[in-house]
Amino acid sequence: MPKMKTNRAAAKRFKFTATGKVKRSSGFANHILTKKSMKRKRKLRGGGYVDAADMREIRNLLPNGN
Repeated sequence: MPKMKTNRAAAKRFKFTATGKVKRSSGFANHILTKKSMKRKRKLRGGGYVDAADMREIRNLLPNGN
């Protein structure tokens, strides 16, 4: 059976923590920033964790834990 390939798009967006959670960054922070308030842009700087309901999909995209 051939090796499983990592989805490169997902590898650039998600990182695994030591405890097995998946870190993610916020979207909507790259362009068209003039109409967004400073408070909103400040909140977008911080990331978060992937919800438990989506963990199975992420693990399928990143089989090697990249």
